[in-house]
Amino acid sequence: MKEHRQRLVRALAVLFLVNILVILFFQTAQATTYRLGSSGGEVQTIQTKLQRWGYYNGAVDGIYGSKTAEAVRYFQQKNGLVVDGIVGPATLSALGMTSGGGNAVSAAQSESVSLLARVISAEARGEPYSGQVAVGAVILNRVSHPAFPNTIAGVVYQPGAFTCMVDGQFQQPVSDSAVRAAQEAMAGADPSGGAIYYFNPDTATSAWIWSRPLIKTIGKHRFCA
Repeated sequence: MKEHRQRLVRALAVLFLVNILVILFFQTAQATTYRLGSSGGEVQTIQTKLQRWGYYNGAVDGIYGSKTAEAVRYFQQKNGLVVDGIVGPATLSALGMTSGGGNAVSAAQSESVSLLARVISAEARGEPYSGQVAVGAVILNRVSHPAFPNTIAGVVYQPGAFTCMVDGQFQQPVSDSAVRAAQEAMAGADPSGGAIYYFNPDTATSAWIWSRPLIKTIGKHRFCA
């Protein structure tokens, strides 16, 4: 009888522990996932970002309705993410938002360096190292410029901003030099001289880009104001 009670106590303790773990799991999932029916400040931030980048034209009201879900699916489709209309960790990262946690600041910085390095690698592969740093600096200069989104993710995912987002180069492996260049640009290096545009004159198809004042040329890229 005593052994039976001990087994029952152990079973109840295990069941209690499992229930606690399940509760913690769902709390974490809810804290890092936004979907139809979600609401609050984070949803409003999602809507603001999507609206600024041209994916969303609804009300910025902090309510995750059908129009927000549609905009999220459009964003996911354009950026190589799973198209489910749910803002989970991968989509949050693409939006330049962290999913919470005790080290959110360092996590956000790490994500920014990673995203910056991916664009540098895609846009300046084969360019001199200073040219790679300069491409990263252009992105950061845009973040500070009132005419552009105010986050790295916002600048990178702005529709039509970078050819690497549509020609597949963005998904290619990131070079080690691009990671170093991203870190150097984040630390304040700017070989571009304050440029907010750059282009390759051998491949540029826009007549408008030639009208931008030239600051300097590094490798195959012209860096412009």
